[in-house]
Parts: sequence; structure tokens; C-alpha cells
Amino acid sequence: MGDCALRELFRDRKRCFASIVYVMLAVGCGTILNTQASNAAQQSTTPSPAAAEQQETTVTPMDTHKPAPATISTKDGKIEKKPKRGAIVVAPLPISSPAIGSGIIPVLGYIFPFSKNDKDSPPSTIGMAGLITNNGSRGFVIGGQLFLDHNRYQITSGYARGNVDYNIYGNGIVANLKLPLQQTGQAFFGEFLRNIGWKFFAGPRFVTGRSFITVVPNKDSSFPIPPEVGLHSNLTSLGARLTRDTRPNHFYPVGGTFFTFTSDFFSNALGSKYSFQSYKTEFDKYWSLSKAQVFAYDASFCATSGAPPFYGNCIYGTNNELRGYIAGRYFTRYTLATQVEYRLVLPKRFGLVAFGGVGGAIPGGNQLFQMVQSSHFLPSGGGGLRFVLSKKYHVNLRADIAQGRDGHTFGMGVGEAF
Repeated sequence: MGDCALRELFRDRKRCFASIVYVMLAVGCGTILNTQASNAAQQSTTPSPAAAEQQETTVTPMDTHKPAPATISTKDGKIEKKPKRGAIVVAPLPISSPAIGSGIIPVLGYIFPFSKNDKDSPPSTIGMAGLITNNGSRGFVIGGQLFLDHNRYQITSGYARGNVDYNIYGNGIVANLKLPLQQTGQAFFGEFLRNIGWKFFAGPRFVTGRSFITVVPNKDSSFPIPPEVGLHSNLTSLGARLTRDTRPNHFYPVGGTFFTFTSDFFSNALGSKYSFQSYKTEFDKYWSLSKAQVFAYDASFCATSGAPPFYGNCIYGTNNELRGYIAGRYFTRYTLATQVEYRLVLPKRFGLVAFGGVGGAIPGGNQLFQMVQSSHFLPSGGGGLRFVLSKKYHVNLRADIAQGRDGHTFGMGVGEAF
């Protein structure tokens, strides 16, 4: 599942719950789902649903018939459509990944205004997603993000549980080798933000989880075994987030900016097996070139310090930093990336995108992966197809193919990559 725990079920990103979220959701769904929880917080000022109440509310990729609209009678005897409160999004996403195999990620989400009388808050989101692949990976994540009291408070939480079979890849002295692992566990994430003025939100966050890692039987014995293998690990952290969002719609931004900074402090004093710190920041900006064209820019940075387990490092490919990279190939102390994307809306619910960017993975510290990882310059480019799942909120089904330094990837998700 992803380093996200349904950040907001559809955005991206991205960020992580804990050990199992760093890998389960990170390696599993994180790269596929743009859940709104990873960034358990990309808030926005989406227009009130009342402004779009006459539009179609729900559609799934499998729908061929529109449901009969609810109706109400007015005083003059005329029949009018009764506005629906929210929108349901359903997407059975296929997955084929060198890291975790082939299978399906069923996604179910509900987007709605928390209060009918609150016209200032963006729509809230609740949802769930699963993971089933042919290599034995199984898991699920549930979560949501609520916008309350005229966008004064934002609450995000999620829970993930399951097992993921994945590969970690070597470089340097073990180039072209990979080690198959199985990680089982569960994690819980919670965050509470308050509007502090000028569209800034700040508040505490909490992560706790436990996992167990084993090596899947294989013929290669030359890959160094991570010290975390065979250990039951608990990870618990307290942290904080600062964010500012001026986008008019966080499902399909056509203007404005988004900024977020998170810091998570894992400590033995909190019951965590490992003591380390994780820092992440991201900045996005959007330009509307015309009614059907949008140009988007994204920059991100990740850093860790202390003594994290290997899956507590920055994992390239889990948060759409750059598409075209398999999650599990680059575990490093520092990652950075910048990318741009051109988005074109076509008739009949379809759309096209083209994207490109550059990034880097930088090791550091005295850790196992310093001897099997080295600094890398990581370019990326590609394109994709979009299909509108919900016209009311402009939520897209995303399918992208991207070329990276080591090969190409194909991924599907709900919502934009950033």
C-alpha cells in the first residue's frame, strides 16, 4: 500500500505512516494510489459542491448506464433534480510491478461536504483500498480526511494491515542483484491541523506500527542481509506538519500553489525500536493555460537522520517523486526531485498528459545500504491517459508509462500524480 494511508484518498502522495506504511503502502500501493493520506494533508479550497450539484455525481470505469436521478417536487408542480450530497468513486486498478508482482488494487472512496451548511471547507474524503498480487502480497488500508468548521480544522487518519512480498535491489558491489523479502504488519496514522492564518495549517501527527521481515527463499546468497530481517519491530513517532494550499481544487488543480513540510521523530522513549528522524517537503505550482490546458510543477525533498531501519530511509518511487522507477531500488538518506507536467482535457471524459523531470538519490551515514548504494542522477519522462471518474469533483483515473534510468514502468492510480 503506499507511504500514504489515503492522504486524502486520491492525491498523491504520499507520506508515510510507519514501518509497514513505508514499505507496505510505499512499495505496494503508494506508487499506484495517490491517496490523499500520504500527504495526509494536501488541503485545498475546492469549490462548494453546491456550485456543481447539477453535474453527474458518480461514475466508475465499469459504468455504462447513468443511474436515474433523484427528484423533488416544487411548489409550482415542476419536477427538479435533487442534488446529491457527495460522489462515490470506484476503481479496480490492475497492477503489474517488478517489485510486488501482478494483481489488483480495488479502491472505493466517498467525497462529500462534512456539513451542508459549511460552504468554506473543501470536501471531505473517506475510503479504502486493497492489495492482491500473484506473489502472495495481501493487504488493505482504510482512512479519511475531514475538513471542519469552515475550514478551521483538518483531521486525517488511516489504518493499514497486511503482508507485502517485494524486492530490494543492489548497486555498487552487488549491482544487478536483488533480495526478495516478505514484510507483515500493521500501522496507524493520525494528524490534526488548525488554520493559523494566511491559509497556513499546522499541527501534530502521530505514527505507530509494527512489522516482521523475513527473506523469501532464493538461490542468491551474495546479497547482504539487512539487520532488520527476523526481528519484530515497533515504530512510533510524534511529529508535526506545516502546510499552505491555495489551489481551487485539490483533485484537479488548475491554479494556485501547494506547500507542505513534515517532520517525524521516532524514539525509543515512545516505544520505537529505532530512533531516527524523517523530514519531507514538497512544493507544487499550477498554471491554467486555457480552459482545457494546465501546466504543473512539482519539487520534493526527503531526508533522514539518526539510525533508521532500511525501510525508514527515503524510498525512491513511492511518492511519485519521479515516475519510471521501481520502489525498492533506491533506499537512501536523501532524495530530491523536480518535474513538470502538461495536462490536456479531451472530450468524452478523456485527457492526456506529458511529463518529465530530474532527481537524485544520495546515501549517507554508516549504514548497510551505504555499501550497496551510491549517488545517482535520475532523469525521467513519459506520458499518460486520463478518464474522469467523477465530473462533480474532477477526479481522474490515471494511467502513466514512464522511462527512467534503469528501465520503464507502467502505473495506474486515482487522482493526479501531484
